[in-house]
Amino acid sequence: MTQHSRILASDFSLPSDEGIVDVLSSNNDSLAKLGAHHMVVYSGLDDPRRVFATLGLHDRGSIDKLLRNPAVMDWFDAAGVEEIPPLFAGEVVEKIDLVDEPADHTGIIVAAIAPIDNVDVLLAKVRGSLRRFIAAGVRRVWIYRAFDDRNEVMILQELDTEEHATAWVEQPDAAAEWMSGAGVGVYPPLFVGKLQRVLELQLQA
Repeated sequence: MTQHSRILASDFSLPSDEGIVDVLSSNNDSLAKLGAHHMVVYSGLDDPRRVFATLGLHDRGSIDKLLRNPAVMDWFDAAGVEEIPPLFAGEVVEKIDLVDEPADHTGIIVAAIAPIDNVDVLLAKVRGSLRRFIAAGVRRVWIYRAFDDRNEVMILQELDTEEHATAWVEQPDAAAEWMSGAGVGVYPPLFVGKLQRVLELQLQA
């Protein structure tokens, strides 16, 4: 599983859970032309029609080009997305590995996009609570900060089992305070899902 320093992410639903990867694998040439090099696709554990997808991008300019270009909306339309979701655009501020095998991934994630009061305070709280994260089955934490709102973050947590992921959402630790902000206002609910595919985006010859 590949995560990139600059990212565009969205949480959306498809009409069907059949052929999700095939649906999202098509019509990607325009995204590649605008600077996207990888797409990571997850599907929800409870609702496989719910998808969390991230685009890894070469630089900040690639994100700006994507956000201004109708290709993104065309991609959603081609995938059958009926309601275009909000997009998170940001860059990584912290990556924490809590396991000894950095190349080994379970593909089970809890994703949250939420507002916070202070990113530095959040980072300090997470760093000071790593034993509690490990005890809950959290293996990795990636924290991204939005470009357009410096108090908006996206946090991806990889857990060791589906059971631990579900329990972490149902009874989150106080150190994971951002999880309470997900699902409020314009922010999507917490996403609990499993990796479906890492797609390398290449221009078609």
